[in-house]
Amino acid sequence: MAEATNHNEAGEVAPSTVEKQAPDVAENNAPSTDSPKATAIPTANAPDPAAVSSTDSPNAAKPKTGEGAEAKPAAKAKKEKPPAIEDKPFGDFIQQDYLPALKKGLASQGVQDVDLVFEKKPIAIAGYTQNQCWQIVGKWQAAKQPRQFNIYFFDETINGLKGFSCAESTGKPSTMESFLIDERKASLDLLVFGAVQRLNGQKWLTRN
Repeated sequence: MAEATNHNEAGEVAPSTVEKQAPDVAENNAPSTDSPKATAIPTANAPDPAAVSSTDSPNAAKPKTGEGAEAKPAAKAKKEKPPAIEDKPFGDFIQQDYLPALKKGLASQGVQDVDLVFEKKPIAIAGYTQNQCWQIVGKWQAAKQPRQFNIYFFDETINGLKGFSCAESTGKPSTMESFLIDERKASLDLLVFGAVQRLNGQKWLTRN
């Protein structure tokens, strides 16, 4: 029986296990030349899906920005400004806002007992062509002498043509004058200021 020959004695080098497996591993994992194909061999720069952010790991998976990404909360809608009180219907504005504000403005000038009425009535001035219109009529007593003023709204709007008249005692006003004619858009404050200024010019207010 022939004695088995040792590879070392025969001058041959036995292939290692790694060398035996290397061709198979390379063949199984090498990408084909026809189309790109992912391999199961890990690389040093592969993203780490377990990492929360790049702070935790330089290889952390970056968040998606396309389809499927978490939607950002919608921006809050701007609140619309409430309508100005001057935009109210004409009658509502006069009664709810202008009369109380005018009475307060006159009280600040020393006229505490003024009686204010808003009504549609004839224009008591001789020769005036318009028969009637909406008016604010203000009356009070001063040194036992009655005083009265009228603010006329000819167009039934605070931004339309307006007039002013005044009279002492029981006499009717003899003249009509324009009221805030230079103002294109009237406001509550302007309407109060105009009336107080005109009555102050008449020397009817105690705080001159």
